[in-house]
Amino acid sequence: MPRLDQLARHLPRQGRLPLKVAGAPLWPYGAAMTNAPDPALLAKAETLVEALPYLQRYAGATFVVKYGGHAMGDPELQRDFAEDVVLLKAVGINPIVVHGGGPQIGAMLKRLGVESNFVGGLRVTDAETARIAEMVLAGSINKEIVSWIGAAGGRAVGISGKDAGLVTAEKVTGREADPLQGIERHVDLGFVGEPVAVNPAILHSLAEKDFIPVVAPIALGADGHTYNINADTMAGAIASAIGASRFFLLTDVAGVLDKQGELLTDLDRTRVEALKADGTIKGGMIPKVETCVHAVEQGVDAAVILDGRIPHAMLLEIFTRRGAGTLVHA
Repeated sequence: MPRLDQLARHLPRQGRLPLKVAGAPLWPYGAAMTNAPDPALLAKAETLVEALPYLQRYAGATFVVKYGGHAMGDPELQRDFAEDVVLLKAVGINPIVVHGGGPQIGAMLKRLGVESNFVGGLRVTDAETARIAEMVLAGSINKEIVSWIGAAGGRAVGISGKDAGLVTAEKVTGREADPLQGIERHVDLGFVGEPVAVNPAILHSLAEKDFIPVVAPIALGADGHTYNINADTMAGAIASAIGASRFFLLTDVAGVLDKQGELLTDLDRTRVEALKADGTIKGGMIPKVETCVHAVEQGVDAAVILDGRIPHAMLLEIFTRRGAGTLVHA
């Protein structure tokens, strides 16, 4: 689209616009302008007007986005996600992307003939598995996301928790039920960690220079070992440390659903505990909701669980009155 100064240079002295400016067609000289607005254009204008208060509210804010699930494997959703992130940056919001990659790690391990075992949803990670996980997460996936954002017109920088001491991890001990004794027993998960400290200095530096950080969930421990960290947990820790205005968890479900399958759009700690107690929140949704609650209690304004399979789900949540997911707040 031509800029206004380009248009001005092409204006004839009589003040009439030419038929084309820099290849962009305008109305013909003899065509009559109509007073009837195009409904499609009106709808676009109304969308922008609806977004205005949210654009004003979040100008200069930081959003942390955990990106994962099937949205990472769909080329069209990949493009939508990248465009959303670039748009956020363009309107003055500072997005930080933290990505997962469990299925991709599993596929690579299978390809290399390395067997995977899980305890409590966490992959048991020996030294060889840890090396492969870092290669997939900090290498392949991280750079793919950087390239998607670049193709959408943004400037992204791929890092991991190792870079500039962003995240320090410590070893996690898993638990599993012992069917013979009816008790839980501790299980060594190998090089699986959790964040114990976050130094967001590198994130601030990148944001100030208009870069979009893309973070792989790999970090060093104080013992010098490399640890694979659950991406939800990593993103929540970064959101808390940086004081994010919003923390988004993109998943493969619509959000938290009630027992009738309807979306619950608004939750706080008290409601979460009640829904866990009656079995509404269960299974894999429990750690996701707990991550959101913990982030909010640590200073994040609000967290949102979103269906990453919906095109432009983040934009619908941020810039419309209705929203698109489950908002968790204090």
